Amino acid sequence: MRLTRQTNYAVRIMMYCAANSGRLSRIPEIASAYGVSELFLFKILQPLVEARLVETVRGRNGGVRLARAASEITLFDVVRVTEENFAMAECFENDAAECPLIDSCSLNAALRKALGAFFDVLESYTIEDLVKERTDVRLLLGIKDMAQPVAAA
Repeated sequence: MRLTRQTNYAVRIMMYCAANSGRLSRIPEIASAYGVSELFLFKILQPLVEARLVETVRGRNGGVRLARAASEITLFDVVRVTEENFAMAECFENDAAECPLIDSCSLNAALRKALGAFFDVLESYTIEDLVKERTDVRLLLGIKDMAQPVAAA
C-alpha cells in the first residue's frame, strides 16, 4: 500500500503544528520548511479542518493549530481523512460482484486482514509519538541554521 503525497504532507502539517504547540503555525512557514507550495498545503488543510483535526484562526495574526492534543490524534485519523481509496486489489472495488471467484477466493480475505493490520499500526501511533521521537525539533520545523533558537512552547 502506498500513501499519497497529500497524506504525507497532511501528517507533516500535523507534526509541524504539534512541534509548535503554544503558538499558531502559518501555512507559508510550513510550506517553506517542507519545500512545497502554499496552494498545495491549503488544499490539504481543508479536509483536516472539516474532520476537526486542525483549526484555523483568521486575521493578521492567524494561523493553524491542532484541534485537540497531539496525543489524541492518531496517524489513522489523518490517513482516513486524506486517502480516497483503500482498495488493494480489483476485488476491493465496488464492482467486485462481477468477479466469478468472489465467493471462493481467499485472496480477498488475506488482503482485508493485511489492510486491517495496517490500520491497527496507524491507530497505534499518535502525532505526539512522531514529534517526540525527533531528536531535534529544528529539523522537523525546517530550520536549517542549527544556531537559530526554537520558539518556546
